[in-house]
Amino acid sequence: MKASVITILLCLLPCLAKAQDSLRVEQLLKKGAAQASGASLTLFYAHELEGTPYVAQTLEVNPKEQLVVNLRQMDCTTLVENVVALTLTTRQGSLSYKDFCLNLTRIRYEGGEINGYASRNHYFSQWIESNKRLGIVEEITEPATLFTARQTLDLSYMSSHPSAYPMLKGDAEALRLIRKGEEALSGETVSYIPKGLLPEGGDTLRTAIRDGDILAIVTNKEGLDIGHVGLAVWADDGTLHLLNASQLHKKVVLEPMTLGEYLTKHPTMLGVRVIRLN
Repeated sequence: MKASVITILLCLLPCLAKAQDSLRVEQLLKKGAAQASGASLTLFYAHELEGTPYVAQTLEVNPKEQLVVNLRQMDCTTLVENVVALTLTTRQGSLSYKDFCLNLTRIRYEGGEINGYASRNHYFSQWIESNKRLGIVEEITEPATLFTARQTLDLSYMSSHPSAYPMLKGDAEALRLIRKGEEALSGETVSYIPKGLLPEGGDTLRTAIRDGDILAIVTNKEGLDIGHVGLAVWADDGTLHLLNASQLHKKVVLEPMTLGEYLTKHPTMLGVRVIRLN
């Protein structure tokens, strides 16, 4: 009898997890709806998710691609996606979990449609371009005195390391489509703020980066474009910080170091692209 009860409980766990997520989404949407007009919803939701455990590859869990909702565990990208989906749903005046899922699908997949594993915006540059085309975000590139650095995209990491992605292993067609997506963006040049200018930006930096903006950290790792993402937070003392799902801190946290200090401690991090919700 005891073994049967345990088996039943184990079978129920995935459903309970989904129920927890839908309940959490609806609770957050109710809180978001009560925020004062003009408040940064992205920043509000990011703060609400502080303390959530960091777990990598939470989307690599199904035999076939389908929408995964998980507010119990996050990596840096899923934190940003959950924050954006919550913000869009609140802006639409909705308290609906279904509408949240629709928004999450829009921002996570190319053109807002699920069409297999390769349709997910795996590279953050793909994420930016897809959401720009949908009118959801814009990329900030002014003032020119700050955005002085250039990155020419050369994407190949996923196709070169398919064994690192559980859902890509042994799927030749998905690998072909991933490589095609890499080639489509490779050669494009983007502008970013080099990390050396972050401590010196002063008032000009505040004009370029607002509370709640998405900060995509440019990397020099071979085959990659963006090494980490988070949200901008201006502290009361005028310093800029990163709210992120941190592998180091093992949770969603407001980084105590300034953004400039944080990037300086990581040699592979070159600077930041700035993405803003429309």
